[in-house]
Amino acid sequence: MPFFYSSGEEVRPGDRVLIHGEAGKIEFIADPAENPGDWYGGGIMVLELKVFGRIFISAPETDEYLTFVSRQSAP
Repeated sequence: MPFFYSSGEEVRPGDRVLIHGEAGKIEFIADPAENPGDWYGGGIMVLELKVFGRIFISAPETDEYLTFVSRQSAP
């Protein structure tokens, strides 16, 4: 199950993001198709060490405080 940012890009592990204006990165994606009993329907984990630590977001496409910044190119 893919998740998307409000801007339309697909969320991928390792993406650089802003969460409430602080730099962070996508740590992992919890896909309910892979683990149906976990994470209450799926979502993404954002790692931001300065203020929040880890934040689980179940609906990134509607989160106005999550902004896609960049993605590492595939090797």
